[in-house]
Amino acid sequence: MEKQPIKVVAENRKARHDYIIEDKYEAGIVLTGTEVKSLRMGKANLKDSYARIKNGEVFVYQMHIGAYPFAYFDNHDPLRHRKLLLHHYEIKKLYGKVNEKGYSLIPLRLYFKAGKAKLSLALARGKQRHDKRETIRRRDQKRELDRERKNNR
Repeated sequence: MEKQPIKVVAENRKARHDYIIEDKYEAGIVLTGTEVKSLRMGKANLKDSYARIKNGEVFVYQMHIGAYPFAYFDNHDPLRHRKLLLHHYEIKKLYGKVNEKGYSLIPLRLYFKAGKAKLSLALARGKQRHDKRETIRRRDQKRELDRERKNNR
């Protein structure tokens, strides 16, 4: 069997800068037809989006999926909250962690896998300002080392 290609629609790059990612989960999304067509056109944005557990179900908020331009009527609301599909034991585990101090559910990537829309969801803690500076410092040091290695060849 050959591996199915993954088509990335949207990525939340700011999440890696603002959060320390502890664990990742893959979730399906409940979407309408016009939302799927918009995603296939690449009209999605995960910036400022987050997920919450409500009544034993996980929902994603502030995920923008642009309106489908060819829909004659019954187009979707771009910022409506959407239900995520996770196993019951995963939801219980996430509920326990999110109730601890400082944990959040942050969407990382929105993509198609085997024709189905999936969302990569991260269990994350917010970074403090000094943590962000440390990350930037490490990245700059690595860049300098790589530059030195390249020049010494």
